[in-house]
Amino acid sequence: MLKKIPIQQLRTGMYVQEVCGSWMDHPFWRSSFLLSSDKQLLQLQGGAVKEVVIDTRKGLDVSKEAPGAASLHEPAEEPEHVGDTAPLVLVAQSEPPRPVPFEEEVVRANRIVQQARGQMKSMFEDARLGKAVDAEHCLPLVDDITQSVSRNPGAIVSLARLKTSDDYTYMHSVAVCALMVALARQLGLNEADTREAGMAGLVHDLGKAMMPNEVLNKPGKLTEAEFAIMKSHPQAGYDMLKEARGVGEVPMDVCLHHHEKVNGKGYPHGLAGDDISIYSRMGAVCDVYDAITSNRPYKAGWDPSESLQKMAQWAQEGHFDPRVFQAFVKSIGIYPTGSLVRLKSGKLAVVVVQGGQSLLQPTVKAFFSTRANEPIAPEVIDLSKSNDQIESRENPGQWGFRMLDEYWLTP
Repeated sequence: MLKKIPIQQLRTGMYVQEVCGSWMDHPFWRSSFLLSSDKQLLQLQGGAVKEVVIDTRKGLDVSKEAPGAASLHEPAEEPEHVGDTAPLVLVAQSEPPRPVPFEEEVVRANRIVQQARGQMKSMFEDARLGKAVDAEHCLPLVDDITQSVSRNPGAIVSLARLKTSDDYTYMHSVAVCALMVALARQLGLNEADTREAGMAGLVHDLGKAMMPNEVLNKPGKLTEAEFAIMKSHPQAGYDMLKEARGVGEVPMDVCLHHHEKVNGKGYPHGLAGDDISIYSRMGAVCDVYDAITSNRPYKAGWDPSESLQKMAQWAQEGHFDPRVFQAFVKSIGIYPTGSLVRLKSGKLAVVVVQGGQSLLQPTVKAFFSTRANEPIAPEVIDLSKSNDQIESRENPGQWGFRMLDEYWLTP
């Protein structure tokens, strides 16, 4: 049974189903866990948390004479706890949007992206002119993106990756917002925290509005002096957000620390490990993925699947939190939409839609025969229902393909 109890009644051996209040009010990035030590208990009771929800089926109950415990309505079916990999479970939340096919959602997502482009451009221009940022105006946009991810995460995440080098700076923020929402859902964060993660993605790079254009859009490698200038953008953004309306602690933290690395070699403060909040660790992964898959003034974007391979290496080197990175891969797929793959049949195909049952079996559109070395009539193949399977990732540049995105954008 789920019970909401005052924090004073909490004791070791209880199973905490939800910590009531903001993420910033407690030191635990997961809100579902067994309270197994006095240290955890003191951390919770010493913070700003007033109430928690416990599950008496998975841990100790309050004593019968203790006042103030309230039973909560439970859903008909509740996921079993499976250790640290269990998703966070909400006691109460709004009804999620009905899932829709990728082809349906991509039309709606495209409208959201176009609206977001104008809105973010205005925000960056206002910031560059020294006007106060009103982030409250972004809340409806964050909600629209969150709803789109809920209906079909692949649509807006894939669309937001498509940007020109000219609009990269502000469209990058839209893409990171969508990626943060998808990752938050994969990690099981509740509705309020997911919204905060989305807002963090939207404003995380606002400080770039204060960077000189000749440095920001330089087509070649930055000098040490120029890189030092660019490294000031997290602090510049943080300073602007302190004066802004409608910005909470989470977006401010991600703005300041999304370039930190878990090995302590990031900037601006060289934070390491758990000194970096879960949100900033999420922001680091989402920021890098969109950066390396997008066309920039100085380089073309990498293939999505190739990018994940690179990031996996960097995660091993201590750039990212390994668990957050693993969740990120699950949120966008081992072969993200737009990836070029070779099938066992010898056909080359572009990933169109993620598989519902397996990350290894997306729906693809085959368009080239490596055996005949010539194009073939495009063919949509659901690999979960086919004997053909993915044999390898392929580098589009090595094949001379430049316009792969048109294959998955075309119904």
